[in-house]
Amino acid sequence: MEKKDKVFAKGFNFKRSENAPEWVVGKLSIKLEDAMPFLTQNQANDWVNLNVVQGKQGNYYIELDTWKPNGQAPVQAKSSGTDLPF
Repeated sequence: MEKKDKVFAKGFNFKRSENAPEWVVGKLSIKLEDAMPFLTQNQANDWVNLNVVQGKQGNYYIELDTWKPNGQAPVQAKSSGTDLPF
């Protein structure tokens, strides 16, 4: 599997909220002037997938998710012949 270079999401900033309530993970700030061109350039079918990642130093950053399916059809669960969930 070849390693791809990281593509950092321009105009996006994520900070962990240490003093926030436990249900608040962090704060995402978006600078439109930088983010809009980045989103337009990296969209596929009107979507841009981003990952919030924790670096080795503990800081958080946002990178473009460059994963693409390898062309295989998704695996579907076999039907038992009934629509019952149990």
